Amino acid sequence: MQTPNNKYEVVIIGGGPIGIACALEAEKKGLSYVILEKGCLVNSLYHYPTNMTFFSTSEKLELDNIPFISNNPKPGKREALEYYRRIATINKVNIHLFEKVTSVETNPDQTHSVKTTSAEYLAENVIVATGFYDIPNYLGIPGEDLPKVSHYYNDPHYYATQKTVVVGASNSAVDAALEIYRKGGEVTMVVRKPEIGERVKYWVRPDIINRIEEGSIKVYFESSLKEIKNKEVIIETPEGEVTIENDFALLLTGYRPNFGFLQNMGIKLSDDGKKIPQYNEETMETNVPGIFLAGVICGGVETHKWFIENSRVHAKMIMEHIGSKTRV
Repeated sequence: MQTPNNKYEVVIIGGGPIGIACALEAEKKGLSYVILEKGCLVNSLYHYPTNMTFFSTSEKLELDNIPFISNNPKPGKREALEYYRRIATINKVNIHLFEKVTSVETNPDQTHSVKTTSAEYLAENVIVATGFYDIPNYLGIPGEDLPKVSHYYNDPHYYATQKTVVVGASNSAVDAALEIYRKGGEVTMVVRKPEIGERVKYWVRPDIINRIEEGSIKVYFESSLKEIKNKEVIIETPEGEVTIENDFALLLTGYRPNFGFLQNMGIKLSDDGKKIPQYNEETMETNVPGIFLAGVICGGVETHKWFIENSRVHAKMIMEHIGSKTRV
């Protein structure tokens, strides 16, 4: 449902799977809504690596009991894009793409003014479902701004025959290392901990360990990247500094939500270093009345706590609460 003059009962910030789930629930409740997405539909998913495979099986990625049929038990990126795209188009989800929200202000009457790069909206309720993929965890080392450096990985072909250093030991780093190696790249991993991360997908972890043990992929454990230069990198290892030849550096050290955006709305964050936003676990409403959180953003820096499969329920929880309130 839509209303004139850019006034809505619900404004949803973020057009990913959880944002779309919120829209479907709003439609059921007969609530006027709009999704505001700064990029394309399911923007974060679109920017995942080309060959990415989900940890979850397809039924755990479903929205609103709409079947997700995939060729394999664990679907890939392309299948997921097709699935969420069809849900959005068939259900005629009211979404404004390539429209970035710049600010959310609470008015004296407890409504919210939502400003974007091209318009302004008045909302009785705002749902923040922006995920965490926007801001990389920067290393803050010399050379991190060189053109050869990236905090995102897409396709292994780009790195074929090249000397690539991969920093990190999570799923994204391991996937990148294995794929680039298998496309003819020379891969060196730099891992802060003494072993590959335990949360790496269970069918992938043995593969990377075996490739390391046989010497196909070089790794420096308990090490960190100290400096990036045009044709080499300097690695700080337990045995001292090591300099190796290098063409590209993939710094896959994780990502974090836009905490400044939340704080500017008035949402409080925990001061224990985890930066977990304050919200009611039964309604998902934050300390700011009428502003809700949905999806992975609820976990603060602990981005591994929430996924599509365990945060789909947020949409129904939020809309049940909004629907029970007396409308202004």
